[in-house]
Amino acid sequence: MNTTQNPKTTTLFAWIIVLLTSALPKIILQEIFKVTVSPEMQAITSLSVILLALLASIAWEPLRRLWPFLILLAVLVGAQWLVYNRLDTLPFYRTWLRNPSFNVFMLAEQSLNLIVTLVMIAALFLMKKKRPDFYLVRGDIAAPVEPVRWMGVKPGERWKKFGLILTLCISLGTLAFLVIAGRPPANIVIQALPFLPAILLAAALNAFNEEVTYKAAFLSVLESPVGPRQALYMVAVNFGIGHFYGIPYGVVGVILAAFLGWILAKSMQETRGLFWAWFIHFWQDVWIFSFLAIGSIIPGGG
Repeated sequence: MNTTQNPKTTTLFAWIIVLLTSALPKIILQEIFKVTVSPEMQAITSLSVILLALLASIAWEPLRRLWPFLILLAVLVGAQWLVYNRLDTLPFYRTWLRNPSFNVFMLAEQSLNLIVTLVMIAALFLMKKKRPDFYLVRGDIAAPVEPVRWMGVKPGERWKKFGLILTLCISLGTLAFLVIAGRPPANIVIQALPFLPAILLAAALNAFNEEVTYKAAFLSVLESPVGPRQALYMVAVNFGIGHFYGIPYGVVGVILAAFLGWILAKSMQETRGLFWAWFIHFWQDVWIFSFLAIGSIIPGGG
């Protein structure tokens, strides 16, 4: 693990950029000031912040160490804007995304996410050259777990056991929440069984896309300039803020997503790979997409 010193100035500057380019400004404007923020406005604002940061780094030497982070962030913002606001307007994509069948609209949506992920991977190959340098490998699935007292994780525990425990707890916790919130009729659940292949594929793709794009990519470019621990916190906070409008909605959703982001990014750092982060996320998404599939079925119909 890279233990390069993390100057306070560089770390503070990185935190400011992470927060300003996250969904936080949009949340504040919409929730407090009732100002609607369009995707285009959000992209322009984020790119402006990144450009100003790059200009400032030219004159301020400590900030130049953040160039890889700033460049990768610009790639992500630009790719998301092009894919979600231009590519998805193409006639065939609009038809797929509006299709009421879960098999069609969900896989169309995941294909758009995959395009963004592939752009990020291409950028990471240009910057890092080797897959292990940005966690795009299996990693050591039996690596030691760094103790976490408040979670009861003691010295000597390994990810081979801890990863399975986390998978079980997080996936069953998600299932319990969904059942309590939705309580779908048994006949609708049975009708959703033909969607299982699409559910599994969508869950696998979504877990891969999110773990690579929002965690592995930015851990790899933040660890050196700000240190592994701060990089972990930045990734977790950004992931949490991005789920403000998710399920559950609001601050509770942010806290739960931030915890998930932290524990999954922690698994990457300690195993030096993607396996446990993807595996845990995949099983959580299986339940989420199962309920989305159930929700796409018209009661009494197909």
